Amino acid sequence: MADKSLIGRVLNHGKVDVEKGRLRFFAKATGQADPVYSDEAAARDAGHPALPVPPTFLMCLNSEVGSLLDTLNTLRLDLGRILHAEQAFDYHRAAYAGDTLSFETKVADVYEKKGGALLFVVNQTRVTNQRGEHVADLRSTIVQRNA
Repeated sequence: MADKSLIGRVLNHGKVDVEKGRLRFFAKATGQADPVYSDEAAARDAGHPALPVPPTFLMCLNSEVGSLLDTLNTLRLDLGRILHAEQAFDYHRAAYAGDTLSFETKVADVYEKKGGALLFVVNQTRVTNQRGEHVADLRSTIVQRNA
């Protein structure tokens, strides 16, 4: 079972190329009506150098740099007892089609509630672009039911 000794441990890291076709597909799949996310001319007219990355798409890209099963094994969590509890995003600059984004995920916190019946693991991911600029911080919390 995860414990505080895991805080600071790197769970995964890697790079992903942002492809405009995937951005268009995500915009369509999530019902994004703003053409800035699917039409390059609309994006340029709005002042963007290329199609911008939609707000939650960074979490999708982050899932490509690591293995969920490897993460759960490292955290010593039981897949049958976990739930996705929360996710949050802090954006520092926009990311665009054509960027290469680097993701590094670390364990930020481990804590219990209800006398140990619930175990929470908070992961934080730092996202930077190919120029080393800080794009975003992603946080996700997993909860395991122990009782």
